[in-house]
Amino acid sequence: MNRDLAYQANEDFAKARSRGRMQSLMDAIQWHNVDLLSLYEVTSLIKPKKETYLGIKTIPVDKIIGSEGRYHDFTSAFYPKKDLLRGRWESIDRAHRTYINLPPISVYKLGEWYFVRDGNHRVSVARTQGVEFIDAEVVELDTEIELEPGMTMRTLRKSVVDYERKCFIEEYQPEKYLDMGLISFTSPGMYPEMVNHILVHKYYINQNRKEEIPFSEAARSWFDNVYMPIVREIRRDGLLATFPGKTETDLYMWIVRHWDNLKHSTGNQSVSITTAARDYQKRFGTGFWGRMKQRFKNVFSKK
Repeated sequence: MNRDLAYQANEDFAKARSRGRMQSLMDAIQWHNVDLLSLYEVTSLIKPKKETYLGIKTIPVDKIIGSEGRYHDFTSAFYPKKDLLRGRWESIDRAHRTYINLPPISVYKLGEWYFVRDGNHRVSVARTQGVEFIDAEVVELDTEIELEPGMTMRTLRKSVVDYERKCFIEEYQPEKYLDMGLISFTSPGMYPEMVNHILVHKYYINQNRKEEIPFSEAARSWFDNVYMPIVREIRRDGLLATFPGKTETDLYMWIVRHWDNLKHSTGNQSVSITTAARDYQKRFGTGFWGRMKQRFKNVFSKK
């Protein structure tokens, strides 16, 4: 009996590994990241403000999409990616087959999705055996960003950027004084950083005013006298072509940061924005073959 049970657990692990390899192969062909979502990377983006203990709950296994610390060990469908997981995995599989009650797993809940804190192997066995629900100790994290089925870090970053743009528009109503068609970021955190640029510009304008100017007036001045001149530099030198998938607004932010770094690192406060832009392209721009690789990747990637 024990020999049969050990044989069956061995077969189950081989089946799970085979499914994991197939998923990895298909995701590689489609240029997808096969890893589970990392809780640390996700929370770094969405920045939850509070957590609430919900106690022991029965949760759907197919709603578990990430892990706190073992996201490199399992595929996004929770199949094992490494043979060294075999011992622990097979012992849990044997317990499952002999109806031994295992302790609840521990998870974080984000929206309707879950990230494993403890119990990754139990989730992997459950997924392989077709178990639909599992008991879990749940801690809920609040989030303004809605996670979606099949979400990757790439699509999550885009959701965060969309959310930050929405917040900027709702708070400052820039359509009345800025051409928002010319302002578009692709990386999280840049809309709040742009607001800081405008506030610094507002501070300097106020040095020569008796009354403080409104944010809208400062933003209009920043757009005409700071932002657009740098955008025109980017267009004149054709910089955007060497940064595939990025926007003029991305380059504006990166060049301004690089300009500031150059002035501080060289001690030369007279470094021009033209020099900074060309130096940034030289250091970080993508060459011909890199651009071809990116185009190839975009064609064959679904997301």
